[in-house]
Amino acid sequence: MRRHIVAAAAASLVACASTLPIGERPTATADEQDRITAVLKRDFHDRGPAKVSRVELDAVQRTCNLHADNPPASVAEPLEKAQLATIKFPSDGRLLGDWKNGEKIAQSGQGSMWSDKPGAPAGGGCYNCHQLSPKEASFGNVGPSLYRFGKIRGDGPDVQKYVYGKVYNAKAYSLCSQMPRLGYAGTLTEQQIKDVTALLLDPASPVNQ
Repeated sequence: MRRHIVAAAAASLVACASTLPIGERPTATADEQDRITAVLKRDFHDRGPAKVSRVELDAVQRTCNLHADNPPASVAEPLEKAQLATIKFPSDGRLLGDWKNGEKIAQSGQGSMWSDKPGAPAGGGCYNCHQLSPKEASFGNVGPSLYRFGKIRGDGPDVQKYVYGKVYNAKAYSLCSQMPRLGYAGTLTEQQIKDVTALLLDPASPVNQ
């Protein structure tokens, strides 16, 4: 019973800390991170698509935890460069897909849960954090509003590459971004990322109306 209480408390602390302003977030020493990870690995087990390996921290997550999501540039920049190298851009050179499918992906929070069928398409859950289409009244504000994103920034090659890359691995552009690494983690497929990119940039998309 005690194990479950400790694990729940650790998860709650992480969740609560991420909602605080950067300057107010508590830091965790390397030893504390290792002990929390050990508790989580001891008390949780693989179940369906939800794997215990998710609790393992990579260099990016450890660094952001150690520096309260605000590491110095000398530390962040080499890691961002390494993350940028992980982005796999489409071999056909096409970065825009179907915005209509992109809207479905943005609306869907399905995938990666223990109860999901392995191999079933996942969603991006984009509305959990962002405003996109003005027709959707329910959206989160953890991330910036993306309404009229393409109308403001355009849809040229550089913008397309940035948006595709940002969806694939947001840590490449801002090391401690709270945005999930949707392509890097295998949550979204190449085609799905193309579709989400189109949702943000296609002039016909409701995002740009």
